Amino acid sequence: MGSGSERDAVVALMIDYVHLIDEDRLEDWVELFTDDCTYKILSRENVDAGYPLELLSCHNKGMLRDRVVSLREANLYNLHTDKHVLGMVRTHQESDGVWTAQANFSLYQSTLDGETDLFAVGTYRDRVVFDNGQPLFAEKIVVNDTFAVARMLSTPI
Repeated sequence: MGSGSERDAVVALMIDYVHLIDEDRLEDWVELFTDDCTYKILSRENVDAGYPLELLSCHNKGMLRDRVVSLREANLYNLHTDKHVLGMVRTHQESDGVWTAQANFSLYQSTLDGETDLFAVGTYRDRVVFDNGQPLFAEKIVVNDTFAVARMLSTPI
């Protein structure tokens, strides 16, 4: 796969990421990650200050799976639907074959009562690798523009 088609595959991975969350296909969402992935949600304030405090942190695919199982079976709160607006994706191929990708996002949540609110705004900062020609997130860092989250942080951002 040439670098142009690899870039297209990285962009498609980013698009799949938000659509799988929005379609509540979280079991499929987990499959977008490597086994030894890192997934973190941090506030921009903490990132800018160099503070390691995270709103959410998973250090492998098993932890992501456990989170989805917990959402499905134990944590029946903050029932809502998500809709992401994904900005243009910036990509760069590193010398070791790893791709970096960055895109801004907005996340709206609609409650069962029919109210829609802006839930989060921020930036995805990702590292993507290819496994048998398929792009996977080795690292997904979600930098939320604010530390405050209006409601429970239940589903992925």
